[in-house]
Amino acid sequence: MRTLIIALLVLAASVLLALVIKEDNGYILIGYGHWSVEGSLALFALLNLAVFAALYLATRLLARVWSVPRQIHDWQDRRGAKRARSELTQGLVELSEGRWKNAEQSLIRHAGNSETPLLNYLAAARSAQQQGAHDRRDQYLQLAHESMPSADVAVGLTQAELQLAHEQIEQALATLKHLRRIAPKHTHVLKMLKELYERVGDWEGLNRLLPELKKRKVIDKEQMQELEVRIFCNLLERASTGGDLEQLNAAWKSFSHAAQENKQLLTRYAHHLMDKDAEEQVEALLRSAIARQWDEQLVELYGRVTVAKHAKQLTAAEGWLSDHPRNPVLLLTLGRLCMKNQLWGKARSYLEASIGANPTAAAYRELGALLEGMGDRELSSACYRSGLELSSDYAIPELPENLASQGHIEKKRELEQPTDINPPKLGLTV
Repeated sequence: MRTLIIALLVLAASVLLALVIKEDNGYILIGYGHWSVEGSLALFALLNLAVFAALYLATRLLARVWSVPRQIHDWQDRRGAKRARSELTQGLVELSEGRWKNAEQSLIRHAGNSETPLLNYLAAARSAQQQGAHDRRDQYLQLAHESMPSADVAVGLTQAELQLAHEQIEQALATLKHLRRIAPKHTHVLKMLKELYERVGDWEGLNRLLPELKKRKVIDKEQMQELEVRIFCNLLERASTGGDLEQLNAAWKSFSHAAQENKQLLTRYAHHLMDKDAEEQVEALLRSAIARQWDEQLVELYGRVTVAKHAKQLTAAEGWLSDHPRNPVLLLTLGRLCMKNQLWGKARSYLEASIGANPTAAAYRELGALLEGMGDRELSSACYRSGLELSSDYAIPELPENLASQGHIEKKRELEQPTDINPPKLGLTV
């Protein structure tokens, strides 16, 4: 429709121009030296138009001829890029199918013409890794970096991942440390570095990385708490195994206040102190922790601490009875402390009260030992029996008191009864 309108306008203009020229052709005279040219103005305008059209067409033709080499080069580039895209797609498909050798060949064949050579080289590095060709893998990673220097993090992460898969721990650690210097806020770099530290047991390095992990929220809150406990437990273990009491205390003091309030860490620290015979320090530590927050596990551990001043320890524990009068763990602890202070009657009362509140195998065992020491072997055996039933979840069957005599009679009857079993023939000849 648009073309038709333009054609009609051109036709109308031509008709109008023809009518004007018919009325008056005009006159033009051109003189130069002894030469002069005269003619109608309409003819002169038509010749000018023809010359302009000829020059325009000649210029266009010359430009076309001049641009032929460039057009051929562009065509070759487009053809190469198209083939590179096809090879990249084919290589990625083969990589997904596990055909490593074919994938590597497809990815490298036209990587130079690819619009995204970085992807070609990274995928080729993975293919080479699967074939065990680590030299080619490193070469492809270098080419990937050269093809796009700004993608240093992507190349580095791929390199670290492949190094870890090949158990190249030191090289992977060096790569990740380099990535952390150039991209300190990258969460995936921090996560991989955390996993590597856990893998090699570098708890000091992981402890130094902990503030950044919290700040960047690399893992959720629950996982962070578990990681903190695991780090601090291992640091305590290392300080206890490889150092003296001073190093152990220094490691504990380096922890945050929240970590020192953690029950699991506190219990682990107390056990390490007990291994180093620092019972007085354990008593003060547990007494302070229980005063801040009641915990039955710490109370039970408090009863197993042996200090020089038993009476003071017993007095401190009895002070908790006002708030927890019927707590079986506290009553068991008080029974143990009374035995350390040689208060046998009082110890028996506390242990019986603990069993009355909640029978446990530990309470029965302590009471059985106390009664055995006091010479009451019948009650002692009953306590041991009850404790065994609680610990094994199996009720010992009731047996008659004259079991020994009945067993003797039954054995006699068996001996008196005749047997039908013939002795075996050995097959010997005399």
